[in-house]
Amino acid sequence: MKTNTIFLTLFFLLVLGAVFLTDCSQRTTQTIVEGDAAQQAYVPPGEYDEFYAFMSGGFSGQVTAYGLPSGRLLKEIPVFSKYPENGYGYSEETKAMFNTSYGEVPWDDSHHIELSQTDGEFDGRWLFVNGNNTPRIARVDLTTFETVEILEIPDVAGLHCAPFITENSEYLVSGTRFSVPIPQEDVGIDTYQENFKGLINYVSVDPEEGHMELAFQIEMPGYNYDLARNGKGKSHGWSFLTTYNSEQAHTLLEVNASQKDKDLLAIVNWKKAEEYLEQGKGQTRETSFYHNLMDESTSIVNSTEVTETTILNPQDCPGMVYFIPVPKSPHGCDVDPTGEFIVGNGKLSADMSIYSFDKLMAAIESEDFAGDINGIPIINYESGLHGILQKPGLGPLHTEFDGKGNAYTTFFISSEVVKWDVESLEVLDRQSTFYSPGHLVIPGGETRKPEGKYLVAMNKITKDRYLPTGPELAHSAQLFDISGEKMKLVLDFPTKGEPHYAQAISAGKIVPNVKKFYRIEDNGHPRAAKGEGQARVEREGKEVHVYMTAIRSHLAPDNIEGIKMDDEVYFHITNLEQDWDVPHGFAVQGATNAELLVMPGQTRTLKWKPFKPGVFAFYCTDFCSALHQEMSGYVRVSPANSDVPLKWGLNNENTTATNMREQAEQQLAQRVDD
Repeated sequence: MKTNTIFLTLFFLLVLGAVFLTDCSQRTTQTIVEGDAAQQAYVPPGEYDEFYAFMSGGFSGQVTAYGLPSGRLLKEIPVFSKYPENGYGYSEETKAMFNTSYGEVPWDDSHHIELSQTDGEFDGRWLFVNGNNTPRIARVDLTTFETVEILEIPDVAGLHCAPFITENSEYLVSGTRFSVPIPQEDVGIDTYQENFKGLINYVSVDPEEGHMELAFQIEMPGYNYDLARNGKGKSHGWSFLTTYNSEQAHTLLEVNASQKDKDLLAIVNWKKAEEYLEQGKGQTRETSFYHNLMDESTSIVNSTEVTETTILNPQDCPGMVYFIPVPKSPHGCDVDPTGEFIVGNGKLSADMSIYSFDKLMAAIESEDFAGDINGIPIINYESGLHGILQKPGLGPLHTEFDGKGNAYTTFFISSEVVKWDVESLEVLDRQSTFYSPGHLVIPGGETRKPEGKYLVAMNKITKDRYLPTGPELAHSAQLFDISGEKMKLVLDFPTKGEPHYAQAISAGKIVPNVKKFYRIEDNGHPRAAKGEGQARVEREGKEVHVYMTAIRSHLAPDNIEGIKMDDEVYFHITNLEQDWDVPHGFAVQGATNAELLVMPGQTRTLKWKPFKPGVFAFYCTDFCSALHQEMSGYVRVSPANSDVPLKWGLNNENTTATNMREQAEQQLAQRVDD
């Protein structure tokens, strides 16, 4: 009977969803967009956007940076996937970024962006994002827009619930999406209830350098941990995580994990967890995970295997974890700017539950519980409620806030964004989206001080919005002006990959700190050539190291002979430029691992294995000057038993380290005279 009821409910929701989709498809630009919309999104040539929006790329594994309100794509930042455009993951310096306990994993599924915070506001220093499939958290340095660190999270499966930051960036909180045997062992899947467990993970962030460290994990019942937010203001020190599959089903979850009317919201007192950790309550467990950290002076990634983790068990740590019922199959979990209200959405519920932090604390204080699960008290549902937002739409997913007492929630099935009053729980406005939005973002909308000017809805489906591109259409983002009482659609713009989640920040918090070039004198790379006088070629057995420099408009050396078959050639390219936006590229014929893009003052290395005897060209791949085409050279490869001596030079001369610069200057002077 329950199964039939669930099928009927799902059918009803899908039919209603189809009605809404049909309704949306009948809307036209003329009926939706008001006359001045284009002006609101228009940023004149040469002017900057007001905000950066960082979007996770979903299955692309990357992050993209857009300007708002223009929707202009500024940069794709490679994170969890190799990226031929700049050689990320191909250069010898960055290959180790993909080390995991599963070996090299060069592709992942990025989901949630978190910008670093100070006092509950974005501070513009770092950006964090999770890898969903192989559980990892990455850190991007927002002075360089480069990925500088990836930390694997052990003993979890599907790190969807990550990485949610506390208001002073003390921790990044995550939870396992799929519970698994811990430690992993060969057991029957039908022993799920006995052997499968969940973990909630706390990764500490160094306040000065941003370096991450797995501080502790909390062992939890074998549910699916979906999304989280941390408290702010009065609720700082607490974490809130939605869970589903409290039925602990292991097959046909669309039915069997939807049996109960309510699932559970986990509530964690992480300051209490810290106290238990100091008291030695944590148990050390052997495991294996990798920490990959770039040395920013050398740009070389160092990879370290960690073999221990510390686990806290709620049964040994009273007052650390609580549950409270939440509408069935919950997804989003969001905390308002005051820290008082916690929104728990049930995807299969017609209503939304809004919790009060004060009431939750009062219920805990009075032990107003309805039993426990594995020693974790369950707070009575009604005791923790601020109220219920009744029938706001179909399929509520995510909520953000404008800082004026209003919340905005996406509804996947009814394809809309609904604005509602957090205190009175009154629906104030609703606007259709095209179509089926997942996350939404308001600049600062998850902080204590949102900048409630714009809202971006990230849509899962894009039919009829852009020119078709074969079976797969561009995914879509839609920009709404929310400065007035009513939301107003002002722009569509396509995104890369799946636009899963985004965070947006005032450009003024990033632009002043952007690094324009790496100071050549600070380059600590052991293979750097900090001037053409240091350019050279050295043989170390079968390894040949080419210390090459790049400057407009030549590479030095530009002729190399004496390379033999079976050699491994390492081209260490140092970009000598000390100016903004003058990268140089490098590619050599027959290379099987893409080219490099080297920022000013930086050193990057390409490994090349000669494939046959002959003379092969190399060149700069990034158009850098009027004489960019001339920025090239040759490398000669001889048979393995050849006696061709190692020879290298510039301007057709075998040269030494002492006169390379003189030759280059003479060459440049001759060009000027010509």
